[in-house]
Amino acid sequence: MTVKKNKFDKIINIRNKKASHEFEFVDTYVAGLMLTGTEIKSVREAKVSLTEAYCYFRRGELYIKQMHIAPYSMAANYNHDSVRERKLLLNKKELDKLETKFSEKGLSIIPVRIFVNDKGLAKLEIALARGKKLHDKRQDIKEKDLKREMNRINF
Repeated sequence: MTVKKNKFDKIINIRNKKASHEFEFVDTYVAGLMLTGTEIKSVREAKVSLTEAYCYFRRGELYIKQMHIAPYSMAANYNHDSVRERKLLLNKKELDKLETKFSEKGLSIIPVRIFVNDKGLAKLEIALARGKKLHDKRQDIKEKDLKREMNRINF
């Protein structure tokens, strides 16, 4: 019995850990990314940073800005700009829904994680989010500590 090997078996799952601490997620979506050849190779090497990235609308299309993809080490002259704007690919219905909610006061679109699916395509999970206040952050930290203590006691 032979097992088929997928060339994309290496799991790429890069998370924006700061996002869940700074924002309360209202809704999440999975979007495709328009990348160049050297960019996708760097993503497969997990050389991506989402900490300062944010999404915005321009002419009815959604773009991501300040997402850092490191230059590909094997590309000599034909490398990409590491922090260029990249277009996100969503259905028209999803874009319209996101744009109407985005126009509300206090909501923003934050990248949560980037991953490579089983077909080898880079996908970005984005969240429609509302910023947390300081007391909300403290409450979340207390709940996490309490959960951790309960787990220690049970084991």
